[in-house]
Amino acid sequence: LKPAAHALFKKLKDEELELLVQAVESRGAWESSCVWAPRGDVRGAKQGLPPQVLLCRLFRWPDVHQPHELKHLCYCTGRRGVCGDLAALCCNPHHFSRLAVPETPPPPYSKASCGPSWPDEPQHPSSQLLEFSYKGGDWHGKRLCSPLPDTSLSRSTVKDGCWCKLAYWEHRTRVGHLYAVHEASVNVFCELPWGSGFCLAQLPAAHRSRAVRRARGKIGRGLLLSREPGGIWAYNRSEHPIFVSSPTLSPPGARGLTVLKVLPGYSAKVFDYEQVGGKGDWRLPGEGPCDPHSIRISFAKGWGPCYSRQFITSCPCWLEVLLNQLR
Repeated sequence: LKPAAHALFKKLKDEELELLVQAVESRGAWESSCVWAPRGDVRGAKQGLPPQVLLCRLFRWPDVHQPHELKHLCYCTGRRGVCGDLAALCCNPHHFSRLAVPETPPPPYSKASCGPSWPDEPQHPSSQLLEFSYKGGDWHGKRLCSPLPDTSLSRSTVKDGCWCKLAYWEHRTRVGHLYAVHEASVNVFCELPWGSGFCLAQLPAAHRSRAVRRARGKIGRGLLLSREPGGIWAYNRSEHPIFVSSPTLSPPGARGLTVLKVLPGYSAKVFDYEQVGGKGDWRLPGEGPCDPHSIRISFAKGWGPCYSRQFITSCPCWLEVLLNQLR
């Protein structure tokens, strides 16, 4: 790729090269500006490569080959074609993510055929969640008692101007207040100075277990949640996987929830408005309703029938995304 890289760098203006250096050296820790390059494949290698693919191969993923393997992040103006010169495109490698899509083979913990039957966990009064167990090839649900009144969103809250509220949990205990999101995207991270957004380090720290402290140490830059046409996307900014579940990640007719593993640098569409539109109250077989407008994300630790953690409430650090409106 060296000849192709030199050929591209010669085409970039000095200010574009400077922006590229800043983005690469920070490794995406800050939201850098677009780096505009002329459209068209870059010659100099055995085959021409689009500029964004070339730089992503150089600085992030050596196994990327085609543009369709990449997704513009929400803060990249190049995704909307916003540029004074229509012959230019953004090639900032940290303005892209790789796609975690359903076409890839599903991880074993999302298959109903794996795993033994795990024993039920004891109920605890500090959660409103619907928990799921896996027994004899079927999923079973149970609603935990004594719900916290401020973790559910009534339709009257749609008028407050935010599109979602975030609740941070450590095992079965919610930490801090709900965080209202008004902008189109929000960063969720543990330590400054990774940017503005929901900083988990600023939440109260009382009686944290060793497992929680270890998991919090892996959150780092965390994730970027964005509300885009048709649904909600999650981009993993950290150096460890995140695990996501929502009603729309499960295929039609599935029993139970699918848990999707999103690797560092990958994005996934974690909620689809069209899929959930006709569901109304979403139910597990033989059990009560579950809020179909919510997303759950665990940092670094997975859960499900093929993990020692059967429920997300067994995960040390996790996030609940409570969606306020359908559109």
